[in-house]
Amino acid sequence: MARQRPQTGMARRPGPTKSRYGSTCPVARTLAIIGERWTILILRDLMLAGPRKFQDFERSLAGISPNTLSARLKALEDHGIVARRFYADHPPRAEYLLTDKGQELRFVLKGLRDWGQKHTG
Repeated sequence: MARQRPQTGMARRPGPTKSRYGSTCPVARTLAIIGERWTILILRDLMLAGPRKFQDFERSLAGISPNTLSARLKALEDHGIVARRFYADHPPRAEYLLTDKGQELRFVLKGLRDWGQKHTG
């Protein structure tokens, strides 16, 4: 017989505000977008170096697979944090840049950097 979870008395709010973590908490919703491994480092590169090509990310993010990089860039693009801009037609070549929404994450990354400098040696 399977164990059942006790009822907490709190009703869950359905709808699009719910993250994959099952929470309506803004922190959980934000982590659902930028909390995947590599995503913060992609954002860091865009903030420090400006628009970047796929190959630029591959060089700076040692160990990331092309499939993972592609998936993270696509997710950031889907959420309006990163935009893809084509600069050549034959063959098609693109670079990635932060949108205004993505630029607003600058404060988050600065906080992470400051904390890391203070507490991680």
